[in-house]
Amino acid sequence: MIIKKDRFLYRFWTQEKGLSGMLILLFIMHFIAIPLFGSYPHFMIAVNIFWMLFIFAGIIAVSKHRKQALIISIIPVLFLAIQWINYLNHNVFILFADLILSVAIMLLLIVLVLAKVLEPGPVTIYRIIGSVVVYMLLVQFWSTLYLFLFEHIEGSFQITESKFESNSDQASFMYFSYVCITSTGFGEIVPLHPLARALVQIEVLTGVLYPVVLIGRLVSDANFGVKKN
Repeated sequence: MIIKKDRFLYRFWTQEKGLSGMLILLFIMHFIAIPLFGSYPHFMIAVNIFWMLFIFAGIIAVSKHRKQALIISIIPVLFLAIQWINYLNHNVFILFADLILSVAIMLLLIVLVLAKVLEPGPVTIYRIIGSVVVYMLLVQFWSTLYLFLFEHIEGSFQITESKFESNSDQASFMYFSYVCITSTGFGEIVPLHPLARALVQIEVLTGVLYPVVLIGRLVSDANFGVKKN
Protein backbone atom coordinates (compact mmCIF):
# COMPACT_ATOMS: atom_id res chain seq x y z
CA MET A 1 0.00 0.00 0.00
CA ILE A 2 1.39 3.40 -1.01
CA ILE A 3 0.68 6.32 1.30
CA LYS A 4 1.17 9.62 -0.46
CA LYS A 5 3.25 12.33 1.19
CA ASP A 6 0.31 14.69 1.58
CA ARG A 7 -1.72 12.20 3.56
CA PHE A 8 -2.60 12.67 7.22
CA LEU A 9 -0.69 9.67 8.63
CA TYR A 10 2.45 10.51 6.68
CA ARG A 11 2.59 13.96 8.24
CA PHE A 12 2.72 12.36 11.71
CA TRP A 13 6.17 11.07 10.79
CA THR A 14 7.61 13.95 8.77
CA GLN A 15 7.01 16.70 11.34
CA GLU A 16 8.39 16.70 14.89
CA LYS A 17 5.07 17.89 16.26
CA GLY A 18 3.62 14.66 14.92
CA LEU A 19 5.21 12.98 17.98
CA SER A 20 2.71 14.81 20.19
CA GLY A 21 -0.06 13.46 17.95
CA MET A 22 1.29 9.94 18.51
CA LEU A 23 1.18 10.53 22.25
CA ILE A 24 -2.48 11.56 22.05
CA LEU A 25 -3.31 8.48 19.95
CA LEU A 26 -1.63 6.18 22.48
CA PHE A 27 -3.42 7.86 25.38
CA ILE A 28 -6.75 7.28 23.65
CA MET A 29 -5.86 3.68 22.86
CA HIS A 30 -4.37 2.69 26.23
CA PHE A 31 -6.69 4.58 28.59
CA ILE A 32 -10.01 4.72 26.69
CA ALA A 33 -10.26 2.33 23.73
CA ILE A 34 -8.75 -0.83 25.25
CA PRO A 35 -10.18 -0.46 28.81
CA LEU A 36 -13.72 0.36 27.61
CA PHE A 37 -13.98 -1.41 24.24
CA GLY A 38 -11.28 -4.11 24.37
CA SER A 39 -13.92 -6.82 24.77
CA TYR A 40 -15.40 -5.99 21.33
CA PRO A 41 -13.43 -7.96 18.68
CA HIS A 42 -14.62 -5.93 15.69
CA PHE A 43 -13.58 -2.68 17.34
CA MET A 44 -10.12 -4.04 18.10
CA ILE A 45 -9.76 -5.24 14.50
CA ALA A 46 -10.47 -1.68 13.33
CA VAL A 47 -7.86 -0.36 15.80
CA ASN A 48 -5.27 -2.86 14.53
CA ILE A 49 -5.95 -1.88 10.90
CA PHE A 50 -5.39 1.78 11.81
CA TRP A 51 -2.05 0.98 13.48
CA MET A 52 -0.93 -1.07 10.47
CA LEU A 53 -1.59 1.94 8.22
CA PHE A 54 0.26 4.08 10.74
CA ILE A 55 3.28 1.75 10.61
CA PHE A 56 3.26 1.70 6.80
CA ALA A 57 3.32 5.50 6.83
CA GLY A 58 6.25 5.44 9.27
CA ILE A 59 8.19 2.99 7.11
CA ILE A 60 7.76 5.20 4.05
CA ALA A 61 8.69 8.36 5.97
CA VAL A 62 11.75 6.99 7.77
CA SER A 63 13.21 4.76 5.03
CA LYS A 64 16.03 6.29 3.01
CA HIS A 65 14.92 4.78 -0.30
CA ARG A 66 12.06 2.77 -1.84
CA LYS A 67 13.88 -0.59 -1.73
CA GLN A 68 14.49 -0.28 2.01
CA ALA A 69 10.83 0.63 2.57
CA LEU A 70 9.69 -2.41 0.58
CA ILE A 71 11.95 -4.76 2.55
CA ILE A 72 10.81 -3.41 5.94
CA SER A 73 7.17 -3.53 4.81
CA ILE A 74 7.43 -7.31 4.62
CA ILE A 75 7.00 -7.45 8.43
CA PRO A 76 3.55 -5.79 8.63
CA VAL A 77 2.40 -7.61 5.47
CA LEU A 78 3.33 -10.99 6.99
CA PHE A 79 1.70 -9.93 10.26
CA LEU A 80 -1.60 -9.17 8.52
CA ALA A 81 -1.42 -12.45 6.59
CA ILE A 82 -0.76 -14.52 9.71
CA GLN A 83 -3.54 -12.73 11.59
CA TRP A 84 -5.99 -13.65 8.83
CA ILE A 85 -4.79 -17.27 8.68
CA ASN A 86 -4.96 -17.54 12.47
CA TYR A 87 -8.55 -16.32 12.36
CA LEU A 88 -9.46 -19.14 9.95
CA ASN A 89 -7.22 -21.97 11.13
CA HIS A 90 -5.52 -22.47 14.51
CA ASN A 91 -2.37 -24.57 14.81
CA VAL A 92 0.90 -24.46 16.74
CA PHE A 93 2.97 -23.07 13.84
CA ILE A 94 0.52 -20.23 13.16
CA LEU A 95 0.28 -19.54 16.88
CA PHE A 96 4.01 -18.98 17.32
CA ALA A 97 4.30 -17.16 13.99
CA ASP A 98 1.61 -14.79 15.23
CA LEU A 99 3.55 -14.17 18.46
CA ILE A 100 6.86 -13.60 16.67
CA LEU A 101 5.33 -11.19 14.17
CA SER A 102 3.38 -9.36 16.91
CA VAL A 103 6.66 -8.82 18.77
CA ALA A 104 8.36 -7.79 15.51
CA ILE A 105 5.62 -5.24 14.77
CA MET A 106 5.94 -3.68 18.23
CA LEU A 107 9.73 -3.53 17.99
CA LEU A 108 9.48 -2.04 14.50
CA LEU A 109 7.16 0.70 15.74
CA ILE A 110 9.50 1.42 18.67
CA VAL A 111 12.52 1.64 16.33
CA LEU A 112 10.66 3.96 13.94
CA VAL A 113 9.76 6.36 16.76
CA LEU A 114 13.27 6.19 18.24
CA ALA A 115 14.70 7.00 14.80
CA LYS A 116 12.57 10.14 14.81
CA VAL A 117 13.52 11.04 18.40
CA LEU A 118 17.27 10.51 17.90
CA GLU A 119 17.65 11.97 14.40
CA PRO A 120 20.30 14.73 14.01
CA GLY A 121 19.29 18.17 15.22
CA PRO A 122 18.52 20.05 18.42
CA VAL A 123 16.54 18.32 21.18
CA THR A 124 13.07 19.86 21.32
CA ILE A 125 10.03 19.33 23.51
CA TYR A 126 8.58 17.17 20.72
CA ARG A 127 11.50 14.75 20.94
CA ILE A 128 11.01 14.43 24.68
CA ILE A 129 7.34 13.69 23.98
CA GLY A 130 8.54 11.07 21.48
CA SER A 131 10.60 9.39 24.20
CA VAL A 132 7.41 9.14 26.29
CA VAL A 133 5.70 7.58 23.26
CA VAL A 134 8.43 4.90 23.21
CA TYR A 135 7.88 4.34 26.94
CA MET A 136 4.17 3.68 26.32
CA LEU A 137 4.98 1.41 23.37
CA LEU A 138 7.23 -0.62 25.66
CA VAL A 139 4.23 -1.06 27.96
CA GLN A 140 2.21 -2.37 25.03
CA PHE A 141 5.08 -4.65 23.99
CA TRP A 142 5.19 -6.41 27.35
CA SER A 143 1.40 -6.57 27.65
CA THR A 144 1.40 -8.54 24.37
CA LEU A 145 3.82 -11.08 25.83
CA TYR A 146 1.89 -11.36 29.10
CA LEU A 147 -1.39 -11.91 27.26
CA PHE A 148 0.17 -14.67 25.14
CA LEU A 149 1.44 -16.50 28.24
CA PHE A 150 -1.90 -16.13 29.98
CA GLU A 151 -3.83 -17.52 27.01
CA HIS A 152 -1.53 -20.46 26.28
CA ILE A 153 0.06 -21.49 29.59
CA GLU A 154 -2.62 -22.36 32.11
CA GLY A 155 -1.96 -20.90 35.56
CA SER A 156 0.82 -18.57 34.38
CA PHE A 157 -0.98 -15.64 36.03
CA GLN A 158 -3.43 -15.33 38.90
CA ILE A 159 -6.01 -12.61 38.21
CA THR A 160 -8.58 -11.17 40.58
CA GLU A 161 -11.99 -11.64 38.97
CA SER A 162 -13.65 -8.46 37.72
CA LYS A 163 -17.41 -7.81 37.90
CA PHE A 164 -17.34 -5.32 35.00
CA GLU A 165 -18.45 -6.59 31.57
CA SER A 166 -16.26 -4.10 29.71
CA ASN A 167 -13.14 -5.64 31.21
CA SER A 168 -11.04 -7.78 28.84
CA ASP A 169 -7.83 -9.77 29.15
CA GLN A 170 -6.09 -7.28 26.87
CA ALA A 171 -7.15 -4.41 29.13
CA SER A 172 -6.08 -6.34 32.23
CA PHE A 173 -2.57 -6.96 30.95
CA MET A 174 -2.19 -3.43 29.60
CA TYR A 175 -2.97 -2.27 33.13
CA PHE A 176 -0.60 -4.89 34.59
CA SER A 177 2.19 -3.78 32.26
CA TYR A 178 1.84 -0.17 33.43
CA VAL A 179 1.91 -1.35 37.03
CA CYS A 180 5.11 -3.30 36.35
CA ILE A 181 7.02 -0.69 34.37
CA THR A 182 6.30 1.93 37.04
CA SER A 183 7.17 -0.52 39.87
CA THR A 184 3.79 0.11 41.52
CA GLY A 185 2.60 -3.43 42.24
CA PHE A 186 -0.99 -3.44 43.49
CA GLY A 187 -1.28 -7.25 43.45
CA GLU A 188 -4.52 -7.84 41.48
CA ILE A 189 -2.50 -9.79 38.90
CA VAL A 190 0.25 -12.10 40.11
CA PRO A 191 2.78 -13.82 37.79
CA LEU A 192 3.23 -17.47 38.76
CA HIS A 193 5.04 -19.13 35.86
CA PRO A 194 8.86 -18.69 35.91
CA LEU A 195 8.83 -17.20 32.39
CA ALA A 196 6.12 -14.71 33.39
CA ARG A 197 8.14 -13.67 36.42
CA ALA A 198 11.28 -13.28 34.30
CA LEU A 199 9.44 -10.99 31.88
CA VAL A 200 8.13 -8.92 34.80
CA GLN A 201 11.65 -8.54 36.16
CA ILE A 202 12.96 -7.34 32.79
CA GLU A 203 10.10 -4.85 32.42
CA VAL A 204 10.65 -3.47 35.91
CA LEU A 205 14.36 -3.04 35.18
CA THR A 206 13.52 -1.30 31.90
CA GLY A 207 11.05 0.95 33.69
CA VAL A 208 13.77 2.02 36.12
CA LEU A 209 16.57 2.57 33.59
CA TYR A 210 14.75 3.97 30.55
CA PRO A 211 13.64 7.31 32.08
CA VAL A 212 17.12 7.89 33.47
CA VAL A 213 19.13 6.86 30.41
CA LEU A 214 17.06 8.31 27.57
CA ILE A 215 14.38 10.70 28.83
CA GLY A 216 16.72 12.26 31.41
CA ARG A 217 19.46 12.69 28.80
CA LEU A 218 17.06 14.32 26.33
CA VAL A 219 15.74 16.71 28.98
CA SER A 220 19.28 17.73 29.97
CA ASP A 221 20.19 18.39 26.31
CA ALA A 222 16.87 20.03 25.39
CA ASN A 223 16.74 23.34 23.60
CA PHE A 224 13.49 25.11 24.44
CA GLY A 225 14.54 28.40 22.96
CA VAL A 226 16.16 29.63 26.20
CA LYS A 227 19.49 31.33 25.57
CA LYS A 228 22.35 30.36 27.82
CA ASN A 229 24.58 33.09 29.22
